[in-house]
Amino acid sequence: MSNVKFEHLFAPLQVGPMLVPNRICETTNTINSSMVPGEIDDNFREHHAAKARGGTGWIGSETWLLNLPFPPETPDEVGLAVGFAAHFATYQSPAFIEGWTKFCDEVHEAGAVAIAQLTHLSAVWSPSPVPVIGAQDFTPHILGDEEIEFCLNTYADAATVAKDAGADGVEIHCAHETLAYSFLSPVTNKRTDQWGGGPRERIRFVVEVLERVRKRIGNELALGIRISGKEFREGGYDNLEMREMLYYIGETGLLDFADIDVGHCWGAPSYVPSSYYGHAEFREVGKAARADLDPKIAVLFTGRINDPVIAEELIKDGYCDLVGMVRAGIADPEFANKAREGRLMEIRRCISCTRCIDEASEPMTFPYAPTCSINPVVGHELRWKEQYQPVDEPKRVVVVGGGLAGCEAARVAAMRGHQVTLLDQGKRLGGQLLIAAKAPGRDDFEDQVYFEENEMERLGVDVRLETSVDIDAIKALSAEAVVVATGSIPRVPNDVSGIDLPHVVQGWDVMQGKASTGDRVAVISQEDYYETPCVAEFLAEREKQVEVFHKSTHLGSEIARYSVAMVLSRMERCGVIVHPNLVLTQVQADGLEFVSSFGGHTYRKEGFDSVVLVYGSVPQHDLYDQLKAEGSIPQVYVAGSAWLPRFMAEATQHGASIGLVI
Repeated sequence: MSNVKFEHLFAPLQVGPMLVPNRICETTNTINSSMVPGEIDDNFREHHAAKARGGTGWIGSETWLLNLPFPPETPDEVGLAVGFAAHFATYQSPAFIEGWTKFCDEVHEAGAVAIAQLTHLSAVWSPSPVPVIGAQDFTPHILGDEEIEFCLNTYADAATVAKDAGADGVEIHCAHETLAYSFLSPVTNKRTDQWGGGPRERIRFVVEVLERVRKRIGNELALGIRISGKEFREGGYDNLEMREMLYYIGETGLLDFADIDVGHCWGAPSYVPSSYYGHAEFREVGKAARADLDPKIAVLFTGRINDPVIAEELIKDGYCDLVGMVRAGIADPEFANKAREGRLMEIRRCISCTRCIDEASEPMTFPYAPTCSINPVVGHELRWKEQYQPVDEPKRVVVVGGGLAGCEAARVAAMRGHQVTLLDQGKRLGGQLLIAAKAPGRDDFEDQVYFEENEMERLGVDVRLETSVDIDAIKALSAEAVVVATGSIPRVPNDVSGIDLPHVVQGWDVMQGKASTGDRVAVISQEDYYETPCVAEFLAEREKQVEVFHKSTHLGSEIARYSVAMVLSRMERCGVIVHPNLVLTQVQADGLEFVSSFGGHTYRKEGFDSVVLVYGSVPQHDLYDQLKAEGSIPQVYVAGSAWLPRFMAEATQHGASIGLVI
């Protein structure tokens, strides 16, 4: 049990007419938890209400995307991937309203408050002909007075629906490339009429929205805005200008709260800060707002806060009144209750890999299920609710391999009542997580290792490290079920000559200190996710001159929009040179031969002391094959990378699913 005293975090707070039971907030996030686009289905309610039951006091769930004044002949520019159509918004649907009403009832039953965030989100509209989103470079349509009037009224209409459906508060989204943001930003608002001008004039659209919404909801609901503390965009507003605008908005008397973060959705820094950022790194914007605003206006700060101890410190030291902890609740919906009960060691802390929000922001196929790298239940809440049961007859279960898949199989099986033994050849649990955690900015990945170690001890799993395993060893344990989670090993290309020369090493070996390099290093990349930039930065941090030769158009092409800019900016900062569209064909003592990925042209590069390979990995399932062939053990499973090397979430879900069915 922890002796940490949370004197502030679990104190209630009056926000306008709304009493928030504690300071922990699920700020609105579009994780697309509903399996039925445009509706609030059982999956949506289970995902978000689980956080309320887990002790989070403020539930923002997912944004309401409002209808826009497109001419009827035009196609929708933002479609079903985010659950609405531009011509017709979901808040106008009876099925949506019915689902939202049920959702509010569930949140209230759990003791939390429900907030509806209202958002106009389409880069085809803007106050001025300036591209709104860096990822979309077309020049937007300029809003005319009739179109502005249309948009203003949709906020009021949606707020009325939110009130009638049981919401406790309404938040107007004024950040992250939304329509309201584009009026506040000096980059996207170049107007010279009543809607443009300096900081005091550019707030007019937001103030007009607040006035119309307040007329509809009266003083029965709390009213606030979400706003970026600073843009981090060339020519955009800095924190001082934001403070000026927010002060003027606060002076109107319309605000009950201000929800503040930093950054945007297509660059560095992102408003979804990854592990490359410090914990609550931009907290000063919260403290500045707290100093500027009337004490009656609550300040909510969000930005990589995954630890209740840090949240307590932020409130205690006056940085904010409320803390946004979205991903903390995705990684562990029960984290608030665990903290309040002193069970800090049981919290599964978010490792800030950003896959949950990253993936939900990308084009999708349906049905879509949200994903968390370390929580296997996310996106599958209803299945787990239905299938998770204590076992009738406990079995002797042997898990071979202590990476994510193996640990999750062992954890879930032990939770259900099985007698579990986990065998691993390493000195510590963690598998490839231990390698990843060595990369600069990825040390938080080790938090998941701590979680698994703590859970193995808490659940009574017999963990045996530095243990070699064969069929005889498994039989000696009288195993009734075996999970083979022996992982994968780095791939060695068989179509490259000279690959066996002594100055050619594997990236994994470099990261683990098993191989060393000279000063000038060529990193040969055949993967498009984080592994290459992690290896490159690891070497650059050790003052190596690093050049990456990459097969694709740019490094990290599978890293999604909230994170890729930070990865690439770190490559620039540490001096890594990237050569795209090249495939290695031959290694020689004095040079490297490449062929273009697309054109067939050949290139020669010289002067490297070492060659580091990053070619992905190949599964190690020999033990599984042997056990299946031998046939004496009733249940044999293969899990994680031993079946197919993919990403963390897939390994976590695979292992946990096996633990669920043994």
